Amino acid sequence: MTKLWILLLGAAAWLPAQPNLMPWPAKISMGDGGLAIDQNFNTSFIGTPDSRVQAAAGRLIRQLALQTGLPLTEGFRDPTHARLIIRCDSAGESIQKLGEDESYRLEVTPQQARLSAKNPLGILRGLETFLQLVEPGAKSFIVSSVVIEDQPRFPWRGLHLDVSRHWMPLEVVKRNLDGMAAVKLNVFHWHLSDDQGFRIESKRFPKLHEQGSDGHYYTQEQVREVIAYARDRGIRVVPEFDMPGHATSWFVGYPELASAPGPYAIERKFGVFDPAMDPSRESTYEFLDGFIGEMAALFPDAFFHIGGDEVNGEQWKKNAQIQAFMREHQIKDNHDLQAYFTKRVQQIVTKHGKRTEGWDEVLAADLPKDIVIQSWQGQKPLAEAARQGYSGILSAGYYLDHMESASTLYMVDPLEQETAALTAAEKSRILGGEVCMWSEYVSPENVDSRIWPRSAAIAERFWSPQETKDIASMYRRLDAVSRKLEWSGLTHLSSYLPMLRRMAGDQPIDSLKILADVVQPANQDARDEANNTQQTPLNRLVDAARSKSKTARDFAALVEKMDRPQIRAWLILWRDNDAKLEPLLEKSFLLMEDIPASKDLSRLATIGLEALDGRLSDQRAFLEQAKKLHAEVEIAIVPSIEKLISRVTEPRP
Repeated sequence: MTKLWILLLGAAAWLPAQPNLMPWPAKISMGDGGLAIDQNFNTSFIGTPDSRVQAAAGRLIRQLALQTGLPLTEGFRDPTHARLIIRCDSAGESIQKLGEDESYRLEVTPQQARLSAKNPLGILRGLETFLQLVEPGAKSFIVSSVVIEDQPRFPWRGLHLDVSRHWMPLEVVKRNLDGMAAVKLNVFHWHLSDDQGFRIESKRFPKLHEQGSDGHYYTQEQVREVIAYARDRGIRVVPEFDMPGHATSWFVGYPELASAPGPYAIERKFGVFDPAMDPSRESTYEFLDGFIGEMAALFPDAFFHIGGDEVNGEQWKKNAQIQAFMREHQIKDNHDLQAYFTKRVQQIVTKHGKRTEGWDEVLAADLPKDIVIQSWQGQKPLAEAARQGYSGILSAGYYLDHMESASTLYMVDPLEQETAALTAAEKSRILGGEVCMWSEYVSPENVDSRIWPRSAAIAERFWSPQETKDIASMYRRLDAVSRKLEWSGLTHLSSYLPMLRRMAGDQPIDSLKILADVVQPANQDARDEANNTQQTPLNRLVDAARSKSKTARDFAALVEKMDRPQIRAWLILWRDNDAKLEPLLEKSFLLMEDIPASKDLSRLATIGLEALDGRLSDQRAFLEQAKKLHAEVEIAIVPSIEKLISRVTEPRP
């Protein structure tokens, strides 16, 4: 690694060989010993005052108190006796901007820690690094002696959260902002409208939220609260209002916006639907001018997302007035009609002082170059947008609802594949990327477990040097950071057992947890095939199971090493679990559907034990069947059982 280096200079024996940092810093050098964190820990500040720095220092103390259990006191102290000195050279922008300096330098010795940055944003990033360095030592909590010089690779590092398909209360949004800050993500993309709900108060057009939200929406005061909360953590808030498609919830209160007569109702199913705004009527743009003006005044960020994805054009084809409009204006097809709509909306967004952002489909040849393209279709359209002079961000490959592993997500890069062939000037237009959490199959209870910890691995891709790609190192650090993320208020770990207890009632959950630990939920497409809707309760095993099974990953590592004693212990546990679990599965209406998965897990374990003992029989048909979904979950150890069979049947050299 040419840009990434680490020197291990005789660190104390108890210290980890590599600190549990994520994202990994641009430059790090380890030293001897470390700084003790005890109840006398305090901070001092020098430099240009900034309210965000003061607030962040207070959060640091509060989180340290949670992590350590120590009674710590907030407030800045005399620099001479402070354990952590914070120096900020200048005040940040009054409204956080894309590309503001986020670099910092952190030096920790056994006597003192010093954090310095040119901008408050760098201080915020450095404080999160400091928190990640805190570990229990032989005599106290301690921060390893280290020198870190760090800065992000990309200026746009986002998390997209869909609150339309399933409503996410304010506390869910806030705790995920805290999680974002912990791993240095800096853009919260708030997906506020879609077919299934319009989630923000409009004082100018109140029927949007009154009739399009089922009563679940954010007041404008709550929106301001989120924006301020995010700003304190160095996070920009970009709103998205999807148009002209994915807009059914708009039409419940204002059917005159649509391309076909109403009445309309909030959509309960998921997918792509026909309703779309009428691009041929001036009244559509007059309405959008008023609405965008209202929202632009509410959201201070420079960017405004207009959606633009998945417009099927069915209503446009069937509307005689729209077809006549297309002929009159020599618009040849639906793609060009959407381009006309996008250009008109972009002019409105610009009028209200914002830059337009949209999904791939908004790209058209004659649009102004200040539009930002968010690509959900891949590096190829992102590269094409950059060649045409447009800035862009990558979301393809970062869809959390696809249920891909952290390692798969980790290896997707905004500047690889087609984008790697761009010129230097074109590459500079790739601003970064966004993790996407679509909410068809998440609730306030399990959403954290779908976002975290996998988003921390993606955050490293956006922040760290491109060559930082060691999967084993990533997983080791990810597991440690995942545990620390709970101290920031996230529930991705703590929500698990209560969800299992709900299904088990007053029965012990030990055997249920053994099954739950080795299954994984199906991806969104597979769950759609089961005809789930917005009103389907998310209280089954598929909803409680973690996005990827750590137990299955650990077992795969044992098979790779052929650790026979440990493999055998796991297989015996799984083989015998079905008999213990069966009475509970038969008793609970929420668990009856999981009986086949439990029985298949037992048989898989039996096959594994037979393989270890050299008593192999042809099990290919069963193994193929076991790979299929069981009540929308998959048994994650099947590939390892197949590999185990392969390993024990390999000819010996």
